[in-house]
Amino acid sequence: MGFAGQLRSWRRAAGERRGRRVTQGECAKAIDRSERWYRDLERGAGRHRLDRKQCENLADLLQLDRDEFIALLLYNSLGANTAADGGGDPRVRTGLRLLIDKQMPSPTYLCDANWNILGYNQAMAEWWPWVMQPGANLMRWALTSPEARAQYHDWHRHAVEYVRMLKFALAGRGDSGELMELIGDVCKDPEVRSIWGTCNELTENRDGHVFRMSIPVMGWEPIDVVSHVLYPANMPDCRFVVITWWTKEEDETEHIDVDTALGSRSSESQGEEPPEQPTAAARRRIAHDITGRLSVPTAEDAAALAGDDRIALPVLSRMIGPNCQLTLSPSAQTAIWAVQEADGDWGISEVGAYTLVVKIPDAAVVDEAREEMKHLTRAILPADAKQAVGRIQALLPQLRKRIQILEEVWRDLYEEDHAVPYIWDPTDEI
Repeated sequence: MGFAGQLRSWRRAAGERRGRRVTQGECAKAIDRSERWYRDLERGAGRHRLDRKQCENLADLLQLDRDEFIALLLYNSLGANTAADGGGDPRVRTGLRLLIDKQMPSPTYLCDANWNILGYNQAMAEWWPWVMQPGANLMRWALTSPEARAQYHDWHRHAVEYVRMLKFALAGRGDSGELMELIGDVCKDPEVRSIWGTCNELTENRDGHVFRMSIPVMGWEPIDVVSHVLYPANMPDCRFVVITWWTKEEDETEHIDVDTALGSRSSESQGEEPPEQPTAAARRRIAHDITGRLSVPTAEDAAALAGDDRIALPVLSRMIGPNCQLTLSPSAQTAIWAVQEADGDWGISEVGAYTLVVKIPDAAVVDEAREEMKHLTRAILPADAKQAVGRIQALLPQLRKRIQILEEVWRDLYEEDHAVPYIWDPTDEI
């Protein structure tokens, strides 16, 4: 049949859909060519080729679906890199979300062509809570946040890789306003801007890359993380990324037991029988076992998952961002992190109390957040009062020493350069 025959077939089908014949003259006008030129194209005469814009215009006129449009591009040696319309189909999103959840216990996320986070599972939220923030973007987090610099070992090397990915995207989508805005945002950072100016290599993705990180949920122990990048057929501009990991001990590769690493409190791991009337914690475990993640219709339903002893954290919620709700569960030493999604439901993730303390360090100096920080800090300590006091007594000398070291470094910097301000407020000490 060939390209010429396929064009004739598409034109006939378009006429049947429209209820009138689509002429060769209309097709020629759509691609800004003469009718004779287009007639030759349908006869298979010469070596005529369409450019991408012409393909798009012709596809609009002939009402081609996505697969037909890709075939039109391939016939003209333009490749099949095209945005899919499957992302607008809620069935596609629902299916992908289920697939993301089924990757548990491996952290998994879905992002679009500009690295905006579209979906994630429970493990991803526990390891990297930033994905739950409104407008979460991988590049902005990795290249501009202090959190990423603390977690990546040799951050500069990873920043180079991310800049290479941005340059690869720029090569194919330089007309994307959102991509240009993203590049402008990350290049406001002086180090990133320097890398951008000196790096000339391009990288499409980080599939199979091994990189070392230290993250709070793993107790800051170094782990080797591997990213696996897949492209959903219905959303080819998106990336479906699964994270696996291991530690090396005595030259042997050993898989981490996730239940142990994440401090799982499931009744199965503790050898307990599930209660006949599930508690809030039990309901969370059931939801976690089924999908790894949970959605509820209202903010009240989300808060109820924290149990009868729940404590609302409205100030800290506002500090995280809009449409976020944090509810502390002191007995479980965790917090329910709820985010209102586009469909109005609230996506639920359960994170450790310590994860929140690390995530919002500025809250410690915000007066209105003081009570909430006290509740959060108490949840991190042992439940038994005497054990909690013992832990505090062990921590305070360490913290005092760290403050003393910071003060000494500050004094040393002042002695090296008197232009550095040196005014120490004794009330800053513990």
